[in-house]
Formats: sequence, C-alpha cells, structure tokens
Amino acid sequence: MWRREPARKHGIVTYRVTAARVGILGTGSFLPKRKVGNQEIAASTGVTPEWIERKTGILERRYAEDDQAASDLAAEAGRRALENAGVRPAELTWIIVATSTPDQPQPPTAAAVQRLLGADRAAAFDVNAVCAGFVVALRAGTSMTLEDGRPGGRTLVIGSDVYSRIVDPSDRRTAPLFGDGAGAVVLGPVAEAGGILGGSVATDSRLLDLIGITAGGSRQPSSPGTLASGGQYFRMRGREVRDYVTRELPRAVHDLLTDLSVPPEEIRHFIPHQANGAMLRDIWGHLGLPHAHLHMPVARHGNTGAASIPVALDHAHRSGRLAAGDLVLLAGFGGGMTMGTSLISWGNR
Repeated sequence: MWRREPARKHGIVTYRVTAARVGILGTGSFLPKRKVGNQEIAASTGVTPEWIERKTGILERRYAEDDQAASDLAAEAGRRALENAGVRPAELTWIIVATSTPDQPQPPTAAAVQRLLGADRAAAFDVNAVCAGFVVALRAGTSMTLEDGRPGGRTLVIGSDVYSRIVDPSDRRTAPLFGDGAGAVVLGPVAEAGGILGGSVATDSRLLDLIGITAGGSRQPSSPGTLASGGQYFRMRGREVRDYVTRELPRAVHDLLTDLSVPPEEIRHFIPHQANGAMLRDIWGHLGLPHAHLHMPVARHGNTGAASIPVALDHAHRSGRLAAGDLVLLAGFGGGMTMGTSLISWGNR
C-alpha cells in the first residue's frame, strides 16, 4: 500500500498511497482560555510589545491552567474531532499523541487520553518529533490504519503541547513565541479519489543541538545543579533554525510535489507549522505555490508545538475554507532536526 522511494538526501523517506485511501474524517482543536498578550511577555523578557510583534507576528498566546496538562488539552481536541467525524470513542483502533511536553516521562500521554475519552478498544502511544510531531504521527497513523485488519478502522491523531511549562520566562528567544494548545484529526477510509496522497519525513541529526532540553533525561538526570543552571528549560538557536527552515522547506515542498507528479499550481491550501509569523511570511514567496492560500493563525495563539498544524487545519475546516477535492499541503519542522510534509485531497468521504 505504500511505496518507499530511494533516499535522495540526508535521512529522507518519501511515500505515496497506491491502493486503498485513508483520509481525514473530522477535525478538532482546543485552546486554553487564558490569553497572554505581548505586554506581559515583554515585561519578563526585557523587550517591547512592538519588538515581539515585529519579530514573531504574534499578538497573544494561550496558557494552560495549573490543573491542565497535555493529556487534558489532547482529550478535549480529540472529543471535538470525534464529534465532527461522527465517530464514537469505542470505534477507535489507535490513539497517537504527538507531544514533546508529555504529562510525565512515562507512561505515554496517549494512554491518559485513552482513559479520558473512554476509548478502551484503542491501542495508544506517543510520538516525539518536537514541532514536526503531528506530521510524523499522521504518517504513522495513515500507515497503521491501512494495515489494520479490522474493517472500518479509525485512528485518532493528536498534537498537544504545553510549552508554557518548559520555556524560560526571561528568555526573549523562546518566551514570546510559544503557547499551549491541542489539535486532532480522525483518520479512516475515504473514496479512492481522496484522502492522504503521500508525504515525506526527513531527519538531519547533524543539527541535533539546535533545539532541545538538556536536563531531565538519562544522559543528564535532573539535579540541584541542572535546576540551578536552567537545564530544565527549552532552548533554541533561533537564527540557525530559521536558516534550516528557509533552506529546507522550499526544497521539501518541491521534492514532494515532484515525487507525486502534482503541479504546484494545483495546491489550494498550505498549512505549515505555526513557528513564527514573520518567518513564514518571508519564506512564503519562495515556495512556488501561486494559487495556494497560506493559513497562518499564529498571531492569536502563538507557536503551539505539535498542535499548531492540526489547530490551523481545524480552523480552516470549520470556517468553510476547505472544499471537497482541494489539495491541502501540510508541512512541519522541529527539533532533531526533522522536516515532514503531507499532501491531502480534502473530503471525498
């Protein structure tokens, strides 16, 4: 059902669906109620609200309440996606949660989501590809839905992150960018003309150190020393990350469309990881998608990590912007460094 193309560059796997189709049956998203504006972030980072808006394109972000964890946000987004799809939790075969801010190191956050949803028949696991996590999880979910022997199998794929718990509030490179949220899709069989057409996932581990949290794992367990040095906080070398995305995102888009024999003029919607509004505007003109609409709701919720693509997709779907048969291109990028794409023919259930 899948064909893997030969690797053409460092760490890339491309794929296409050649038989039965799996598509998105429903979408959902959830953003916490608490809004955090640029004035509040500016006060803790030593910059101005105007500087934040100019550098990031972000006006506000959402923060989870003290009693909300990644699983709580994920479960609510999942409920909304299931309702939108007309699918009951008992019909789910798989639950996949993409997150780099799990409730706790173990067990997987997806297991907590299974319990919250009452989806007792579903197997559940997590994916961590940082901000590229949703596209990687979508690829895994599509493959597993196809290969599952049960007729009418359904998979719930969720991106959920609570970055407000891991950013250093005084770090102007990260605190202005990140917020909390969750987005979800339900996968299942669709008509042969529609569904997920293919995609790619690439990892360039030469850039492993650009993004990450150094402490709290098996290499550097948490200790009074790591806490004193701020090792528990998320760090990002922003300029080098921007260089990577500027170089690799146009290449990934071009290569995918070439592999799938899809003219760029046929793409109607481009939904990228909502990393930084200013960066996305700068790159947009280099992607060569003349008839596509760039979806960029980042101004109102910030960078929500693995949640950002499904949140933006849900906004586009519920606003009626996606018509049956539209070609929708997703693109995620994040720590590792990992770049992922997915091309979808919308609808055709």
